[in-house]
Amino acid sequence: MNVEYSVADRVARVTLNRPERMNAVDPATEAELEKVWLDIESRTDVSCVVLTGAGEKAFCAGADLKGGDNGIEKSGLQYWSQSHPHGFGGIAYRKSMDVPLIARVNGFALGGGFEMVLGCDIVIAADTAKFGLPEARVGRLPLEGGMIQLQRKIPHNLAMGVMLTGKRFTAAEIAGYGLINEVVPLAELDAAVQRWVEDIVACAPLSLRAIKQTVNRTAHLPPAEAQALRTPALIAALVSEDADEGVRAFQEKRAPVWQGR
Repeated sequence: MNVEYSVADRVARVTLNRPERMNAVDPATEAELEKVWLDIESRTDVSCVVLTGAGEKAFCAGADLKGGDNGIEKSGLQYWSQSHPHGFGGIAYRKSMDVPLIARVNGFALGGGFEMVLGCDIVIAADTAKFGLPEARVGRLPLEGGMIQLQRKIPHNLAMGVMLTGKRFTAAEIAGYGLINEVVPLAELDAAVQRWVEDIVACAPLSLRAIKQTVNRTAHLPPAEAQALRTPALIAALVSEDADEGVRAFQEKRAPVWQGR
């Protein structure tokens, strides 16, 4: 298996498991990832997803360009002409996933790997991690999220500086661009991720879904139109038993017991 996937205690953990290829994504891995994302979207027992790469060297080095049975042999034009509605790895700009997604960046996040990070809601990175979009240095383009997502997340000149140089940037530099929530020593990465996971899971599951679904579906709208949009997840959260439970728990000074309904 190129992708390890498990669900426990309302947390889904997805690990790219090709450390010998710096967790680069080949066609088989891409297919496995899509099955994972579809499964998560179909479940009601997941409140948070943690995405990472196996080992300590790489989160994901992007597309596997080494060729052979496990590599990407298509030309840039062939790849561009294919449909990739959710972006690189099926997650770079996926809008159908309504649960929070955390990127646990343990090493290199390059090319498509960086684009997968851009598709996450929260990013926790080791201080040794490196980020970059090196496509122009190998005659390719950051098609699957770089040219789409990056310019929408940070100022124009910063985004262009990343894409037009193909340079590698430190976690501290990328945090300075506003793309990382927390940078910690590698030895503290799991503990930091767990803190964020626990804070997320402490929230009402339907509230989490409503927040993410509403943000995903209204980001392109003017404020008045966005406020007027009633997404299905928002309505479900407002009329849920959990909405009443949250208020009761607050009044009774106890932790809420979420039912997810």
